[in-house]
Amino acid sequence: MWIKICGLNRTDTAHAFLDLAKQGIAPDAVGLNFYAKSKRVVTREMAAKIVAILPDSIEPVGLFVNHSAEEIRDLCQYTAIRTIQLHGDESPEFIAELAEFNIIRAFRVGNEGLDDVARQLERFQQLGITMTRCIVDALVSGAYGGTGHHAPWDLLRRDWQPDWPALILAGGLTSANVAQAIEAAQPQGVDVASGVEISPGHHDPEEIARFIQRARAAQS
Repeated sequence: MWIKICGLNRTDTAHAFLDLAKQGIAPDAVGLNFYAKSKRVVTREMAAKIVAILPDSIEPVGLFVNHSAEEIRDLCQYTAIRTIQLHGDESPEFIAELAEFNIIRAFRVGNEGLDDVARQLERFQQLGITMTRCIVDALVSGAYGGTGHHAPWDLLRRDWQPDWPALILAGGLTSANVAQAIEAAQPQGVDVASGVEISPGHHDPEEIARFIQRARAAQS
C-alpha cells in the first residue's frame, strides 16, 4: 500500500516525518503543492528546506496545476524534486514533454464514469508516456482537488482496468474511513491531505501515524 501525505508547507512537519520513519510508520511519499490558489501552497524556498529534511525513504512529489513546462523544470531543479503530480488540465502532449520526470497523473472522477480516464491513458500509451501511478480524486466543479469529497469508491473498484497504472485513491480520506475506502475501492495506494491536518498545511503527526497504520493494516 503506497501512502502519500500531501500539502506539506512547514519544516516542523518534515521533522515529524523523521521521527515517524524511525518508528517504521512513515509514508512512502509527501506532496508539495505549488498551485498558487491552493490553501496549502508552498514556496520554492520552503519546499527546498522540506526536501532537505526528509529521509531518503520518503519521496517528495511536486504538485502542479497548469504550470508551464519551464516553471515545472525550474521549481524541480531548485528543490531537487524528481517526481511530479500533474493535477490540472494538462494534455497528454504537454505531459510527454516532461518525460525526464517520474510522472503521476491526477484525475478527478465523478459518477459519470471513467471514459475520459480511458481516453487519456490510451493517448499516453500512444505517446510513449510511462507512469506507474494515477491519483483519483473527487470531481468537484471549479476545484482541482483537496476538497475533502469522496471519489466514487465502488465505481473505481468495478471499472479501473488491471493494465492501467496503479490506482491511488484520494478525496475525503481520514484515519476513520481509510480502511473502508481501501476495502471498497481496492486501490494500490492512498493519498491524504485534509484528513490529517489541524489546519490547511498544518499536519497532525499523531493523526498521520494513525492513518498510516490503519491503511497498512487494511492491506493485510
